[in-house]
Amino acid sequence: MTAAPRLSIRGLSRAFGSRTILQDLALDVAPGEFVSILGPSGAGKSTLFRILTGALAADAGRIEFDGLPLAGARDRFAFMPQRDALMPWRRVIDNATLGLEVQGMARGAARARVAPFFAPFGLAGTEGQYPAQLSGGMRQRVGLLRTVVQDRPMLLLDEPFGALDALTRAGLQQWLAGMWDRNRWTVLLVTHDIREAIFLSDRIHVLSASPARSVLDLAVPLPRPRRLQDLASPAVTELETRLIAALVPPDTPQDPADDRRNR
Repeated sequence: MTAAPRLSIRGLSRAFGSRTILQDLALDVAPGEFVSILGPSGAGKSTLFRILTGALAADAGRIEFDGLPLAGARDRFAFMPQRDALMPWRRVIDNATLGLEVQGMARGAARARVAPFFAPFGLAGTEGQYPAQLSGGMRQRVGLLRTVVQDRPMLLLDEPFGALDALTRAGLQQWLAGMWDRNRWTVLLVTHDIREAIFLSDRIHVLSASPARSVLDLAVPLPRPRRLQDLASPAVTELETRLIAALVPPDTPQDPADDRRNR
């Protein structure tokens, strides 16, 4: 990474009682960069997002955004959780405007801002529908639209496709890659899917098991725009091998149940 970081994290630590979740974490994200975080379950990925959005305080460390301390500037981030969290009693357009209305924008003005996004997000014609009338993939698009339209400098995406079936997920990965190519958002993505991270990212940051430390910061040297077919290339296989080695060190004890299944 050559550009000055938009987000810079140094020495970040957080414990809950006697259990340390994050320990001396370091991470940078440059403007317009797509960075993914991989790590085992319970490695503190969601804890990191809670700290960035102000829902949780760090025990130690420094976080800067555009060179300034993050404290008091939590509005730098637009956050999308794993579940779409759409309100079933609100029409799609009113779900898409919810973040703007929470910020104090009048409903009419919020609708005017959101309306031009429906076509590029593949949602034209759904404005008056309710969430129950949409597929899982369409609901996730609405969730991402609600996030993007807030026009914050950086997007935090917490496993946005984790609850979807494999085919729908693959389609949304391709769609998100195309949307990022056109808009060059600054994105920090949490995912458990190694191939998703490779396909979408400029860099992949790997965390160890709890207490989570930074164990690998890997550039993804694949040309853009990307296609799902590119995941069959030898370069992707090499990246997967390095990521798996970082996620599952050779001395990691094997679950006896896994050993029995492999006999």
